[in-house]
Amino acid sequence: MRSPGRRGLPHAHGRSEYVGIFRRALGRSFGQGPRAGIGRRGLMPVPSQTAVYLQAQQDKLALRDRLIWAALAHVPFDGWSRKTLVAAAMSAGLDADAVARAFPGGIKDAIAHFMDLADRTMQADLKGLDFAAMKVRVRVATAVRVRLERWTPHREAVRRALALSAMPRFAVGSLRGWYATVDAIWRAAGDKSTDFNFYTKRGLLAAVYGTTVLFWLDDRSPDCAATWAFLDRRIAEVMQYPQLRARLAARLNALPSPRKLFGMLSRNII
Repeated sequence: MRSPGRRGLPHAHGRSEYVGIFRRALGRSFGQGPRAGIGRRGLMPVPSQTAVYLQAQQDKLALRDRLIWAALAHVPFDGWSRKTLVAAAMSAGLDADAVARAFPGGIKDAIAHFMDLADRTMQADLKGLDFAAMKVRVRVATAVRVRLERWTPHREAVRRALALSAMPRFAVGSLRGWYATVDAIWRAAGDKSTDFNFYTKRGLLAAVYGTTVLFWLDDRSPDCAATWAFLDRRIAEVMQYPQLRARLAARLNALPSPRKLFGMLSRNII
């Protein structure tokens, strides 16, 4: 006989409440979040918020890549436009709403992703090349060539993208994409500079790459041989920059300091 001051055990329908509390507490103790619990096979892990976010980003990246690849066949006819992106979605077996999900910013987002896709494709194509055996100028030239060769069948898509990038509303994204490209080329070439040369190298390469792309767009020589010769000449010119800078620095160092020069002028020495 139980003591009058003690409560009895809960009935079966009450036990489920305690079991539920236990399951939720056990799930949280393992860092699984409020939805974790014990199933027929034991602890049922639930992906963390970080894992869910990363997976969503990967899915969005794959969707964007898929649409851009599909759009390349339509750009020569309709340019980089919503019509092109919708047609790309249809040809890829997607619904028209996929365009808004992939590129909420419209054509600006599409062109920015086109440039990013080109960077990632270049990096993948460069894997396996023995860059260690190459001189720096050869590495840079190889990276530029590999990048452009990939898009030779789609030069019209590149031309249309460049034409839009020159418009004011595309300017910021275009500059950002241009910098990302030259940075990717230098990093692929093994550049690890962190001083002022970091910016100098990228600025010079931006000029080389830009003029080379414009030459390549209209090049009809076999295998674009004229473009690669043009690229080699431009890189040779840029590689002379450190020598020219050293000569200029030597001449500047030979000049008197501004304070001394001012004193000489005030005394009518010169």
